[in-house]
Amino acid sequence: MTNFEFATPRAVQDVTGIDKSAMERLLLLADFSITLNGVFNDEADKSHDVFKTVPSTSAARTTTITVSGQTLAPEVLYTDYSLERGDDGSLTWSAPGVLANGTVPEWSA
Repeated sequence: MTNFEFATPRAVQDVTGIDKSAMERLLLLADFSITLNGVFNDEADKSHDVFKTVPSTSAARTTTITVSGQTLAPEVLYTDYSLERGDDGSLTWSAPGVLANGTVPEWSA
């Protein structure tokens, strides 16, 4: 993997009461999304071996992110596995995913 990005947004609903002069907002449901990127590698247990079944299976995959002793490990549905051949001959991949099971993504120590 060469790089990745992820987000843990919360939905927001705009509301206001008749006794207010400005917007109020309510926090709604939590979510998670991720995009993994890397260089093609078809060895056993490497990127292609892991993601080649994305188009043919609906299995959720635990995706563990660890930073400075903190871990985030949501269940993720990967929605695509795309390959791109660059002008320089490189073969790279991208795999976007979204929260699978309705469990709030939480960091743990």
